[in-house]
Amino acid sequence: MRIAVDVMGGDHGCEVVVHGIKLALEAHPEISALYAVGHKAGIEAALAKHHCHDKRLHVVHASEVLTMEDKPLAGLRKKKDCSIARAVELVKDGQADALVSPGNTGGVVTAATIRLRPIKGVERPAIATVIPAPQNEFVLLDAGANIECKPLHLAQFAVMGHVYAREALGIKRPRVGVLSVGTEEVKGNDLTRETFRLCKNLDLNFIGNVEGHCLFANGVDVVVCNGFVGNIVLKTCESLATNLFGWLKSELTKNPKRLVGAYLAKNAFRAIKRRIDPENHGGAPLLGLNNDVVISHGSARERAIMNAIRQAVVANRSNITTAIRREIAAANIALAAAKSEAAAL
Repeated sequence: MRIAVDVMGGDHGCEVVVHGIKLALEAHPEISALYAVGHKAGIEAALAKHHCHDKRLHVVHASEVLTMEDKPLAGLRKKKDCSIARAVELVKDGQADALVSPGNTGGVVTAATIRLRPIKGVERPAIATVIPAPQNEFVLLDAGANIECKPLHLAQFAVMGHVYAREALGIKRPRVGVLSVGTEEVKGNDLTRETFRLCKNLDLNFIGNVEGHCLFANGVDVVVCNGFVGNIVLKTCESLATNLFGWLKSELTKNPKRLVGAYLAKNAFRAIKRRIDPENHGGAPLLGLNNDVVISHGSARERAIMNAIRQAVVANRSNITTAIRREIAAANIALAAAKSEAAAL
């Protein structure tokens, strides 16, 4: 497969992204070509520094950078030769099969949606984030692409999340739930209640509403919400994971007895730290487009970039886009039939 990587959008400059590219190429021989898109001189200097001479790697020059401060649509109009736009065009033109970017999330979503277009029948693409829990991992979507949503959007997110959990995470029959303030069907607001009603008509393992305390109790595999709620949940989880061990260290070093206990439990702490490390996944797929797109965090380091590229490889290998296309079509037929039946009654 062939991958286009936006090298310029991250917080740490192109050198970190180039190093991650090198690691990914070493780990994935199935990558036939990788296009590093950005300032040519900077990319070539980083390649020389990390002794990367892989013949599969091609540098594509882009003279501009869409920064985190740029408003997505206005920035893309003003900076037509930015690395995000050039990388998306490589996919659009068929030179690459997938896109990976640690750049401006809104810019990636906007450029990819406009140029790659949603799958026929998909109303909105959604960012799907995999979050680790003690006994499982769950997919949260939308994690920030769509602040305001309609019930149909969330119902389609449920279908896309179901496909991703099944194909990419290997969960045979993912449990799908709508994030709400109570498990009863009547709980929540108009958006969640109507989404509940729609999801009951879909060929999903739909378990109804789920509350926040269900997320880390192995109660659900796919959590559906709008992008406003999803982004808050995601960033709260990331913040807790980042600060938890500093908090523990502060408490465990307050006296000698605690230090002894900490020493005895250090392997357990290390295992948990490895489990919740956000770099394990490296990025989040933007589901619902005609091509595979993975959005990495702006603060991503080398290993995160490598794993974001791995996600693109897995998505391509699993034919996730094809599966979403098929199951969204079936879901839309089921929803239309349910609507007609309800109107007749």
